[in-house]
Amino acid sequence: MSSTKSVPVLTLEGARIALSAAEARAKEIGVPMNIAVVDSACHLIAFARMEGAKITSINIAIDKAFTAAGHRAPTSVYKEAVWPGGPAYGIGNSNGGRFMTIAGGVPILKDNVVVGAVGCSTGLPKQDEDVAKKGVEAVEKGFGVKAKL
Repeated sequence: MSSTKSVPVLTLEGARIALSAAEARAKEIGVPMNIAVVDSACHLIAFARMEGAKITSINIAIDKAFTAAGHRAPTSVYKEAVWPGGPAYGIGNSNGGRFMTIAGGVPILKDNVVVGAVGCSTGLPKQDEDVAKKGVEAVEKGFGVKAKL
């Protein structure tokens, strides 16, 4: 048995593809966004703040990407689970308060392995997730895999 293995890695080029596609979608829907792309280790690779995007949403976008990559799930899955009495109540306080439970963070997959994530913020949660999904789809299309959302 080998003591190492090879894993796919999201490249800077891949992050730029995600950023470009997400920005294009944000322009289509008329909502300027903060867009963050992280790798599988949750480290920021690329970021853009579109003109008019909320300053207070910068860290939210980054943390949405952090959560989606680190927890290997879209941030929207927590919508019903984080209310008092819910199975994930209080999870938003984990990871130094960085764990986001608001839609807009979507993991990027290659061969069913999370290689990164896109996080978006400034619009409504549904808009943030829509924009993030477009970034993810653009990268996954380049990998030749289908988006799993």
